[in-house]
Amino acid sequence: MSEQGKGSASACAAAPSTTAAATAGATAAAAAAGSDTYKGWLFKWTNYLKGYQRRWFVLSNGLLSYYRTQAEMAHTCRGTINLATAHIDTEDACNIVLSSSGRTYHLKASTEVERQRWITALELAKAKAIRMMNDQSDDSGDEEPASQSDRSEIQGTLKILVSKLDDLSTCNDLIAKHGAALQRSLSELEGLKVPVEGGEKIKAVNERATLFRITSNAMINACRDFLDLAETHSRRWQRALQYEREQRIHLEETIEQLAKQHNSLERAWRAAPTLSSTTPSAPTNKKEGRERPLKGEASDEDEDTEYFDAMEDSPAFITVTATDNTQHRRSQTSLSGASGGNSYDWNQDDHMSPSYNDVSGKELQPRRQRRTRVPDKPNYSLNLWSIMKNCIGKELSKIPMPVNFNEPLSMLQRLTEDLEYHELLDKAARCDSSLEQMCLVAAFSVSSYSTTVHRTAKPFNPLLGETYELDRLEEFGYRSLCEQVSHHPPSAAHHVISQRGWTLWQEITIASKFRGKYLSIMPLGAIHLQFHASGNHYVWRKVTSTVHNIIVGKLWIDQSGDIEIVNHRTKETCQLKFSPYSYFSREVPRKVTGVVADSVGQAHYILSGTWDEKIESAKIVQSSRGGSGSEGKQKTIYQTLSPKLLWKKYSLPENAENMYYFSALALTLNESEDGVGLTDSRLRPDQRLMEEGRWDEANSEKQRLEEKQRAVRRRREAEASDALDEGREYECYQPLWFQQRRDSVTGETNFVYKGGYWEAKERQDWTMCPDIF
Repeated sequence: MSEQGKGSASACAAAPSTTAAATAGATAAAAAAGSDTYKGWLFKWTNYLKGYQRRWFVLSNGLLSYYRTQAEMAHTCRGTINLATAHIDTEDACNIVLSSSGRTYHLKASTEVERQRWITALELAKAKAIRMMNDQSDDSGDEEPASQSDRSEIQGTLKILVSKLDDLSTCNDLIAKHGAALQRSLSELEGLKVPVEGGEKIKAVNERATLFRITSNAMINACRDFLDLAETHSRRWQRALQYEREQRIHLEETIEQLAKQHNSLERAWRAAPTLSSTTPSAPTNKKEGRERPLKGEASDEDEDTEYFDAMEDSPAFITVTATDNTQHRRSQTSLSGASGGNSYDWNQDDHMSPSYNDVSGKELQPRRQRRTRVPDKPNYSLNLWSIMKNCIGKELSKIPMPVNFNEPLSMLQRLTEDLEYHELLDKAARCDSSLEQMCLVAAFSVSSYSTTVHRTAKPFNPLLGETYELDRLEEFGYRSLCEQVSHHPPSAAHHVISQRGWTLWQEITIASKFRGKYLSIMPLGAIHLQFHASGNHYVWRKVTSTVHNIIVGKLWIDQSGDIEIVNHRTKETCQLKFSPYSYFSREVPRKVTGVVADSVGQAHYILSGTWDEKIESAKIVQSSRGGSGSEGKQKTIYQTLSPKLLWKKYSLPENAENMYYFSALALTLNESEDGVGLTDSRLRPDQRLMEEGRWDEANSEKQRLEEKQRAVRRRREAEASDALDEGREYECYQPLWFQQRRDSVTGETNFVYKGGYWEAKERQDWTMCPDIF
């Protein structure tokens, strides 16, 4: 992302100067330090060009949110950090480093004192958030609406609270009564004839009693105010709760009505044999496959999307193709970057065939015939309402879904599909120019989304410890291994090593929210790619995927957001923008645009295309400032050479619409193979049964596997509790093939391959594998 990935922070002396506004913000923060909310200005690292920028931060309920200005709090949040899972660190006297969910945030306070106030507030908020998280059950989302016994328990708790408040009121009255009596008794003692020394003692006691009564009166007044507020707000909360209950019931009734209408329409369509027999099959060509959704299906903006402001002031651009003949001839032969080196002809491999039997552009003939089809998908009906009515607002990983919503692949296999266009990396490894190499890496990052345009089904959630290998060493020179390294939150680690000069690794955590109309899928974590010859190390992250029309209508998927690819060796960058679909836009659907710039921000290449079809690059030969655009930003007009094709999507196999819209690679991923690890996804029984069309058996097997996994988790939790009671250390779950390590480039902690899998496969020694199936 644009605001991540920073090198070592500068010393406190290098911090931006303290402005009057920053001082005011610090005062506001300090004033709120005693409450649950803490606010103030901090300087946040944005990117290598802009450095630290001032942002307004708000700490509340265990979440640290930031805004460009205080006025933005009403409508736009630029980012949110969950402190329950965050790591808080310091670099020097003024810096704060927060690491959460694969992202790192570098913050800087204006003074050391201000930094210490923020550290204290953050640590307290983190501890409170962890306590709240531990109090909540992390069981799968099988919860039903509150039963009658739950309501009775809530009512009983409320009665106890009312009784305690009455006791507190009685105590207030008693303190006032006894305090007045004590004051009178001391006054009478002072009036008695006693020795001088005794009188002074009584006077001192009287003064202390007076102070006690003043303090007691203050406490009594505070208690009375609390009682008044509690009574007032209790009635208000009850009214609000009742309103929310009514709204929920109304929403459930509405969705149930829509679901029933949808089912009746589906039955009516099936009952019309003449119509169904004349209806053509689903289109497979690209023009038909790229139809726009209907007007009523315009994309909604994702409520949980994080906005990063590094691209805030970047100018819009217009590309003008150069018509000079000399330049045109030069563009047909090569695209040479400004970084120097020999140019590489990108067109020599532009038209590779997806078939594994075609060696066009490939150095090795495949030695194994891979399968080219899977059993056709059965046409099973499903009552959506029975599943969806209790799912609104929950994490997708906590919803018990039948296999009817799935495709016969696991998330680990879907992650491996990123390698479908691995030849782009093979070409990039042979580039001498790092800017040309960046263009190919950018095309590779976009190509991973091409398989999602028709793939609306959900992959199987991997079990903890599940693995998936893809050994294409003989055919294409690479080996890939994935492992599910965490279950709460679900997280997978991936490692690929290629004999053709590159290594790729990533750790991906999927965060998802069901919103009723649509489903947002937010992959968290960074993708790393390193080329062996040059040492160029690229890092980028994925964009948000949105599945629309979950309840009613035809499902369709959109990709939206920004990707920043950074070459950490040369500091060159590529900014890619995935434009969200809009019915009212004149732009091409699924549009992707990008700019490749050198270490000082000078643009050298323009990238354009769509994430479901192709990406082209055009070398910039001249740039000039234009007029202001529709949003008031100044445009930059780039004059370029003719665009060159970097990547083009392979056509889908014949009959793909009946085979889950699998690509040629996807058809081979679940093919049975001898010698794989005992935890490999190919050996997962529910997934295999679904592929064979035995969905009822697959659902039963899926429930068995999930219950087996829960039992293992409960046993592990019990062992940890026993170890804690006995005062000994308990080693939590550790993945078999990956280990956590802090990345020397980004500073983030992630899971990386520690070795041993391929050696174990060669020996066929799988005794260390857990029994998960």
